[in-house]
Amino acid sequence: MNTGKQKKFVLVIHGGAGTITRQNLTQQSEIAYKESLEKALQTGYQILRVGGSSLDAVEAVVKILEDNPLFNAGKGAVFTHEGKIELDAAIMDGKNLAAGAIAGVTTIKNPIAGARAVMEKSGHVLLIGKGAEAFAEEQGLDIVDPSYFYTQSRWDSLQNLIKRDTIKNQINNNNRKTSVEKTGNHDSKFGTVGAVALDMQGNLAAATSTGGMTNKKYGRVGDVPIIGAGTYASNATCAISCTGWGEFFIRLVVAKSVSDLVEYKNYSLKKSTEEMIMKKVPQLGGDGGLIAVDKNGNIAMPFNTPGMYRGYIKNDGKAVVKIFKD
Repeated sequence: MNTGKQKKFVLVIHGGAGTITRQNLTQQSEIAYKESLEKALQTGYQILRVGGSSLDAVEAVVKILEDNPLFNAGKGAVFTHEGKIELDAAIMDGKNLAAGAIAGVTTIKNPIAGARAVMEKSGHVLLIGKGAEAFAEEQGLDIVDPSYFYTQSRWDSLQNLIKRDTIKNQINNNNRKTSVEKTGNHDSKFGTVGAVALDMQGNLAAATSTGGMTNKKYGRVGDVPIIGAGTYASNATCAISCTGWGEFFIRLVVAKSVSDLVEYKNYSLKKSTEEMIMKKVPQLGGDGGLIAVDKNGNIAMPFNTPGMYRGYIKNDGKAVVKIFKD
């Protein structure tokens, strides 16, 4: 048991950013999301409060969110254009810059566990598709039939987007700006879950998991499993997990850029994260948000969308959960 002054530890989580407003989220749904986020925070807190590692905490938290059909990861993942579920995840250890990621997997129940196995047992950083699934099975991870990930609401979202896309193309096949890529219910198209933590030993870690974009084609992979784009952690600076339109986060290498601003420009965590999310990403035409914690325990949760499912918990055990801008 820890005696004397309590060592600082912090956990921050997100469940995706998008068009999340009080107008399009029922009171019942709002309660369900908040309860789910608080459950995830308490899970990580119980690990950190007894001296557990930030790596164990972020993996456990992301597993909780992957198992919850409310979020676009694991059980709640969105469908590709072909009606499949393709999952991506990444984890990073700030202590030694070790990282692991998987992309385009269809049978790993908890993709974040697959990412950690890649980091610790493969000798590689990123495995994809069938190879990643074979490796996960060799490591004894939970393997499920792809039907496990099916949820009716996500299937309905796919059908609606395909229908809307078809109509828009019929109206004006040449005007690509009217395609579904920039319209419709953003929250049904995008989504990610993630966690970042600082443990009592001063180690940082980050973990992120996603089902990607509804109606994605051609084996598309976003920023989540790209180390430095959607996920990054270094004890020298901070830990970051991103959510949003992945193509823009990849092009700006958002997560690593936040770390670099802290390290090389001596920016505060708040200034660094806002530089990327409130300035650089929207300048390119993208949107989204991120969560971050630095080596001193400061946190940041900026987003440039109407809402982002997010929350944090510190030493005192008080979980703070938010959804909207206020």
